[in-house]
Amino acid sequence: MLFSGALTALVTPFRNNSLDEATYRAFIEHQINAGIHGLVPCGTTGESATLSHEEHERVIEICIDQAKGRVPVLAGAGSNNTTEAIRLARFAQKAGADGALLITPYYNKPTQEGLYQHYKAIAQAVDLPLVPYNVPGRTGCNLLPATLARLAHDFSNIVGVKEATGDMSQASRILESCPEGFCVLSGDDFTALPLMALGGKGVISVTSNVVPDRVAAMCNAFATGDLPAAARLHHEIFPLHEAMFLESNPIPAKTALALMGRMEAELRLPLCPMSDNAKHRLIEVLRQQKLL
Repeated sequence: MLFSGALTALVTPFRNNSLDEATYRAFIEHQINAGIHGLVPCGTTGESATLSHEEHERVIEICIDQAKGRVPVLAGAGSNNTTEAIRLARFAQKAGADGALLITPYYNKPTQEGLYQHYKAIAQAVDLPLVPYNVPGRTGCNLLPATLARLAHDFSNIVGVKEATGDMSQASRILESCPEGFCVLSGDDFTALPLMALGGKGVISVTSNVVPDRVAAMCNAFATGDLPAAARLHHEIFPLHEAMFLESNPIPAKTALALMGRMEAELRLPLCPMSDNAKHRLIEVLRQQKLL
């Protein structure tokens, strides 16, 4: 399966309000060396909302170039403007991405038919594996299982979903109604293990920015049938999952990486530096996890 196991929703390093290409390449290399199974540039964690079109394309190009085919790259290409999403998906295909991650249109609040037509238009415009990204907490709309199943049956290049509702009953309905081999990936680190137990294939992870080896090891343990080891790893890193959402993602992840010496803690407005209280709590967790 093309997308399975632990895929990192990569942060985007900045320096002086510009993309820090050297740090980004080093970070990708670190991820691959740590055993991560895939890379996702230009998602929410990568602050895609504040990247210019040129930066968005460059971030994807760098990731593909640095990965050099060693792990799949699922490039963020979504938009609440269908024409723009098609443009980004076409760019991802041309750049050599292995697939495109497509967030549901935010703010517009489309109907289920509108969501179907949005993804239909993209699926017909590109010859690339497509993974819708369903995160109602950020977008204001929920791509329901029946709509997703309709899309998956109608378009062979809609190959999976990043499911970030946290609702295991919705995940179950997706797994029941979509074609065999349809790839359901958790969009929440908290639910990665239970979703895999239901038949999901892995996780697009925030926590793996900080501990790619441990998140990958949990997925590997599950894949080999070592459920006690997978559960043990899940519980060991659960405090990190919580810490990554002490404030809006990716504020804690980027702050943790700065504390660990991997990049600057620079964010783009309207995201701002972590509050002192939350940062102290983050530092405590990082120390408990022996990361500082």
